[in-house]
Parts: sequence; structure tokens; C-alpha cells
Amino acid sequence: MISHINNNLVMPNILIRNIEKETLDRLKAQAKNNNRSLQDELKELLEMYSGAKQDKAIEMVQEFQREYKKSGKEFPDSSEEISKDRQR
Repeated sequence: MISHINNNLVMPNILIRNIEKETLDRLKAQAKNNNRSLQDELKELLEMYSGAKQDKAIEMVQEFQREYKKSGKEFPDSSEEISKDRQR
């Protein structure tokens, strides 16, 4: 379902039917613990499980790596140190 206000396209809505009461109660409690409304909590969960936040995190790490390499620095190869540490 996509909402329209004055012929302007707005964010789509989702309607979920037939949720078990226990599931809804857990979601409400989780929202309360996170100081969010139920709607905000559900939106956060959907974004998290859809991978949207992961994609943003990957982009941030890749940007950091590009900037780090531009500075002339290199990431050290730590495999030798890890191997030594495992032999302890």
C-alpha cells in the first residue's frame, strides 16, 4: 500500500494481519525497552533484517579503507602474529 498526500508520493505502508498476541506483546516490550514507538521498533527491525544497515556499514568501512590508503599507510599483515599467538 502506497500513501498519497495531495498527489505527492509518500513512503509506502505495510499492514500485517493475524499476529499472535504473544508476539505483539514481545514487540511492544522490546520497543519500550529501546525507548521507541512500536512503529519505530518495527521499522528498525525491518531495516536491520533487510540488510539496509549492513549495506551502510560496509560502505562506511570501504570509505575508511580508501581514505587510509590515500594517506600512504598500509594495513599490516597480522597473519604471522596470529599464528604465533595460536601456538602459545
